[in-house]
Amino acid sequence: MSTTDHPTSLREAWVALSGLSAVFLVEMLDTSVLTVALPTIGRDLEASTVALQWVTGAYGVVFGGSMLVFGAVADRFGRRRVMLAGLVLLGSASLATAFVTTAAELIAVRAVMGVAAAMTTPGSIALAFRLFADDGLRVRATTLISTVGLVGLAVGPTAGGLVLAVAPWQVLLLVNVPIAVLAIVGVRRGIAADRDDDLHRDPVEVLGAALGTATIVLALVAPTLFVDRGAGSWAPWAATGAAVVGAIGFVRRERTARRPLLDLALVARPLVSGGLAYKAAAGLATAGLGYVVTLQLQLEWGWSPAAAALGMLPQVVVLLAAGPFVHPYVARVGFGRAAWSGAVAIVVGLGVYTVFGTHGYAGVAVALVLVAAGLRISGVVAAVNVLRGLPENRTSIGAALVDTATEVSSGAGLAVAGTVLAAVFTGTIATQPWSASQVVEFREAVTIAGGVLTVAAAVFVGWAMLRTRGVADDRASAPTAG
Repeated sequence: MSTTDHPTSLREAWVALSGLSAVFLVEMLDTSVLTVALPTIGRDLEASTVALQWVTGAYGVVFGGSMLVFGAVADRFGRRRVMLAGLVLLGSASLATAFVTTAAELIAVRAVMGVAAAMTTPGSIALAFRLFADDGLRVRATTLISTVGLVGLAVGPTAGGLVLAVAPWQVLLLVNVPIAVLAIVGVRRGIAADRDDDLHRDPVEVLGAALGTATIVLALVAPTLFVDRGAGSWAPWAATGAAVVGAIGFVRRERTARRPLLDLALVARPLVSGGLAYKAAAGLATAGLGYVVTLQLQLEWGWSPAAAALGMLPQVVVLLAAGPFVHPYVARVGFGRAAWSGAVAIVVGLGVYTVFGTHGYAGVAVALVLVAAGLRISGVVAAVNVLRGLPENRTSIGAALVDTATEVSSGAGLAVAGTVLAAVFTGTIATQPWSASQVVEFREAVTIAGGVLTVAAAVFVGWAMLRTRGVADDRASAPTAG
């Protein structure tokens, strides 16, 4: 695509951006909308607790484990082509929900939807990046798409509850069908067809793909096992060990393969590695903090689920309202400062929660606001920086790396919080009321978990700042046309 082929404003690309935003909306809805329906699904399908866990878990594990592979496939065979195929698969799997009669069938459908998400979601950011030649417009487009997704994530549980009052739970997944159709129309009409000279033709490295997928799947399963079975069980440690062995095998394979699935030299570039480290810090913070705060509001403070949802509102409001301010801020201070300042806000937010979170809601609210504000800035800029640091024909694998870093670090944040709680808190955490000693144990666990998350996020942020220091940092231009 020549420079003259690129849109010069978001308005010129509204058809494409509508389609790409719809893709991200589906992924966020699928992440959140079923949560409120799990009790209903359990009764309707006579599902066990483990089966219900995998109704949501199958989607996330398959999604996270497949992204690198489909990112590599998209860079070889066409980003638009793979996205359209994924949207068709998503619509078909969603339609199949109407015929589900057992928990096993629903888990299988959710796994297929995870494959479809891996084929489509990284491509939404990659195609938005490639749509524009101007970095300022790339930031604005990425912010727009992520805002639409965050709206889906925020309203998903509430909308799901309202739907369940008047319709069966299957409707929550059938709604994907019209959104997928909208996405197909937008992508087909707004995104140019893949050009052969814009792709690379190296064959997919099968062994590397298998090792990478297995590593990521194990890394995503291990946190769930830590939370569910506790650190005293052998299963989470076995999964963690297998993930480490898989990661070592993957790195060794990619270093020696003639045509690796993932060129590690590209990942080592400062903008790429630094951006991924910023995303890892954000993933740790949001997942770990969200998990602990949710338990704190409902179990320690006795808030109802509705009140707890309102308690998380400062985070939701900041995530949605900060969107229009991201591009002006980046244009003013530059990509580098925007990335590290947002990441520092995340670390400070975690620190505030660690010190003040057990003393009342004010400390919790300030922490939620700081983490959300930092995530809104650093998350967008880090993703764009990763793609800026890669060759044009590697943008899909770059977007997949960004999403994979987020998924794995979120799992790690959940594992940290869950493992600390399991180690410090005696008895069953969901059993009420707690004794005085259990309240003390919970507060101690909150402080320890917050401290560990703060230190871990700070290490990622510090390393990313050192990694990107001295890298050319062009400020995002600010076109007048919107």
